[in-house]
Amino acid sequence: MFSKILIANRGEIACRVIKTARRLGIKTVAVYSDADRGARHVAMADEAVHIGPSPARESYLLADRIIDAARRTGAEAIHPGYGFLSENAGFAEACAKAGLVFIGPPPAAIRAMGSKSEAKKIMEKAKVPLVPGYHGDDQSPDLLAKEAARIGFPVLIKASAGGGGKGMRVVEAADKFADALAGAKREAKAAFADDHVLVEKYLTRPRHIEIQVFADGHGSCLYLFERDCSIQRRHQKVIEEAPAPDMDPARRKAMGEAAVAAAKAIGYEGAGTVEFIADQDGTFFFMEMNTRLQVEHPVTEAITGQDLVEWQLVVAAGGRMPLTQDQLRIFGHAVEVRLYAEDPARNFLPSTGTLVHLKLPQENQHVRVDTGVRQGDTVTPFYDPMIAKVIVHDRDRASAMRRMAVLMGETEVVGVATNAALLKALCSHPAFVGGEIDTGFIERHRDTLFPAPALADDRTFAIATLARLVEWQDREPTAGDPHSPWNQQNGFRLLDEGHDEVRWKDGDRDVTVIARRLRGGGLSLELPGGTQAARVQRTDDGRLAIDLGGETFVATAVRRIATDGGVDYTLFSDGRSRRLRLVDPFDLSMYEVAGAAEATVRAPLPGKIIDLRVKAGDTVSKGQPLLVLEAMKMEHTLAAPADGTIKSVRYAVGEQVPEGAELVEFEAS
Repeated sequence: MFSKILIANRGEIACRVIKTARRLGIKTVAVYSDADRGARHVAMADEAVHIGPSPARESYLLADRIIDAARRTGAEAIHPGYGFLSENAGFAEACAKAGLVFIGPPPAAIRAMGSKSEAKKIMEKAKVPLVPGYHGDDQSPDLLAKEAARIGFPVLIKASAGGGGKGMRVVEAADKFADALAGAKREAKAAFADDHVLVEKYLTRPRHIEIQVFADGHGSCLYLFERDCSIQRRHQKVIEEAPAPDMDPARRKAMGEAAVAAAKAIGYEGAGTVEFIADQDGTFFFMEMNTRLQVEHPVTEAITGQDLVEWQLVVAAGGRMPLTQDQLRIFGHAVEVRLYAEDPARNFLPSTGTLVHLKLPQENQHVRVDTGVRQGDTVTPFYDPMIAKVIVHDRDRASAMRRMAVLMGETEVVGVATNAALLKALCSHPAFVGGEIDTGFIERHRDTLFPAPALADDRTFAIATLARLVEWQDREPTAGDPHSPWNQQNGFRLLDEGHDEVRWKDGDRDVTVIARRLRGGGLSLELPGGTQAARVQRTDDGRLAIDLGGETFVATAVRRIATDGGVDYTLFSDGRSRRLRLVDPFDLSMYEVAGAAEATVRAPLPGKIIDLRVKAGDTVSKGQPLLVLEAMKMEHTLAAPADGTIKSVRYAVGEQVPEGAELVEFEAS
């Protein structure tokens, strides 16, 4: 076994590898960019080496810097995690040339599966079922359009060298093909430096089922059962579970053996995942093979009781796999959710900012949390916006989903938008829990998963107001005599009964809550729905213990200065969260005339302009695409918010823009 390894990655996977290595007595070396200088994986490792600026192409993707860090620290092997250099055959070869062990498959296996087109040819020879499609080298737009017509719409355009939903487009009709192809190629070129694509038949209600395979250098190859990863948004996984629902033993064996055949066909070693697309009738087709450990591997570990990172280290050191196929068993059911910094209501737009408050589920025999961040860390635009993976293992699927829904309701994040509410809604959705599973589930059930925002209720206003009053009570006297009436915080009013007024903004609604102190203790709150008696005190962990109208509960209130300078209160109680804006009556901006500002399109997050569709003087209609912004490894098309004429375009293709930058100015018609 190795005495020291370097982890050529970041975030939760780096932390995950460090934990296993520490348990095995292996020292670890972390690498980090400017953005990750204070990151959790850096603090956890025995040593850490700075490798460059924040952009991945200037740090984590520079193989020579990674190898140099390993040499300088005396590491014997490099674990690439997933992403960055994990599926880079050239990097694996460079490691070998430097006398370092690459903890992953042989370069030839990576190269064979690195091109989806070449992989399809290999799988065809190995008699692994394939989706009808075109996987050839001719990339002329006319030929690709003809092949799409031959296959029959809808079709799926996929980057040959890619993954994670990048360079992927679903095309419903022939007249949409050209634009989709251009976008897929552009995104693939930016993400993988290769714009080669393939075109396949798109199944309308497919399931995404993948098989975890493992092979050692002694000729053994096996499968550790399957994972269902069908719940997706923008072709990226949201929920993974194992075993797959409604998987009968015969189909499991057939898919497992097909996956092993795929691995053997390329001389595979180490951990890998063979991904299949399955129809509702049970037929399945090879999609691709990921020659690395996957983000969703914890659910496989949960149902098998195995540590796949430990298996990786053992096999990379020349050892045999700990178990044989016949010794593997499935225990219970596991589900994993990906908690992202993103806004589902805005088409899953990534969210950046500081995690000013972070409360993740507590780990126990049923719950595991893999995360690379802590409270106070910043979600930057440079990397994937994952906050954590939460994994639940229980006796059956219904129990696991029920437990996960509760955990997502108890998760508290302030500083960035998250998908926690969506994850809770998914895991408690009757159709999903009942077995309706396919990659189109989220879009099909959008109305129930994304309900229109409701008005805040009296309970919400009460929590916010009580939090504000407790803050006033916690303040020290400003100066001088503590008995001075100017230092009293009891709602004193000249010629009036003492009370406090707290004003809130809930969307477009302004609400004033009046709090009066009662002689016997406690408060009387005048709320929109009526007056209620209330008591409040802080708990040992800083939360609020509240008695409202005879009902007792605990709530969390987090005060935050917003980017526009206003004060927001985010409130968590009973599995729900809500944000209210504190209204300052002395803030004159609140009285500005609505609609006075000129119509503009602003950058929703930091990124790079990669395509401009308009110029000054053009006439546009509402919803017309204006430009494409690349941010957090995805393309975001920004459209005109109204009919009008373009007055100016402030940036050129290739320019970096900050969040909130005015990109296009136009005059509404």
